[in-house]
Amino acid sequence: MLAPHAPSWVNDFKKFIMRGNVVDLAVGIIIGAAFTAVVGSLVKDVITPVIGLLTGGIDFANIFITLKGAHFDTLEEAKKAGVPTMNVGLFLNAIIQFLIVSFSVFWMVRVLTHLKVREDAAPAPTKTEVLLAEIRDLMKAKNEG
Repeated sequence: MLAPHAPSWVNDFKKFIMRGNVVDLAVGIIIGAAFTAVVGSLVKDVITPVIGLLTGGIDFANIFITLKGAHFDTLEEAKKAGVPTMNVGLFLNAIIQFLIVSFSVFWMVRVLTHLKVREDAAPAPTKTEVLLAEIRDLMKAKNEG
């Protein structure tokens, strides 16, 4: 009995997935997610408390505007009450996090460029280029000999 034939798209998908740039992109996304978690913790647990200390104990996460109803002391209380809020402090935290990520990526690219680790690979020569190089080398050898 013959095994069922796989649809043609299965082979196309295998080729697509195994291309180098797809795998590189997947690795980049995974590392980016981990990096985002680290930066999120840096902003939330290190930088925001320091800024809060410098600004007199202001907790950015609790800077919000209630759009309807009574005022609440914390964002958590407002959310429990189901009141719509404009979360200005959380937006400020997101901006700080973005700036830290951007700054970190800038320095990482700068260091890698300085170390010349980030050199672009030369494309592989085509068959025509290989044949032309062989012809050139044969002609050069013939003229020298």
